[in-house]
Amino acid sequence: MTISTGLHGKTALVTGATSGIGKAIAQHLARLGADVVLHGRDHARGEALVKEIAADGGTARFVAADLADAQDTLRLAAAAGEVDILVSSAGLYEFAPTAATDAASFDRHVAVNTRAPFLLVGALAPAMARRGHGSIVLVGSSAARQPAAIGAAYAASKAGAEILTRYWATEFGPSGVRVNAVSPGPVHTEGTVAMLGEHIGALDKTNARGRAGRPEEIADVVSFLVSDVSSYVNGAILFADGGELSTLPG
Repeated sequence: MTISTGLHGKTALVTGATSGIGKAIAQHLARLGADVVLHGRDHARGEALVKEIAADGGTARFVAADLADAQDTLRLAAAAGEVDILVSSAGLYEFAPTAATDAASFDRHVAVNTRAPFLLVGALAPAMARRGHGSIVLVGSSAARQPAAIGAAYAASKAGAEILTRYWATEFGPSGVRVNAVSPGPVHTEGTVAMLGEHIGALDKTNARGRAGRPEEIADVVSFLVSDVSSYVNGAILFADGGELSTLPG
């Protein structure tokens, strides 16, 4: 039996698709032949990516939505229509100590990182199950399993998304819908550069690989998880972190 990595004839919704890891994922899926529904908040960046994908021979359209708003999240699901693939890549991170994290910040983390994928899966997975096929991938984080002195709210929200992955794999797996997650370590993105500035090089000392990841490397893992070559993978959390060090460098 020939198993294809191609996604021709399939529609994929990618959240957080206008920058960083989400953008790389959207571009990869489009190159594999999927019709991609791009989500983001910035219309200009969204439409620019639509043009980039078209210039590369792919097909995409953009839908703006604020995932911190539950109704706007459900509107995104409705606008996406019938999808075969859902990749939940949008993420909010406000790294701060617990005492400096107020209720509003905690709620934003949960809303974007945990509640939004919950609502999208609830809106889109039942139709996948009725059709007998589908693939859902959540982008988690190594922060969910590797504690640090700051960022507890972010880590908790990502841990929630990763445990939901296992629940949904059990709930929808018998109907032909696979649900998995990729759990990246530090990755060089626009967001990490903006956050760390001149200290960005510190990311390269956090794993056994000796460097932080690239968005394209995470996109490769996601492409594997949504394609037929991973047909027996369900409920998995794949670590893409360069190999955790037993102790972080001092």
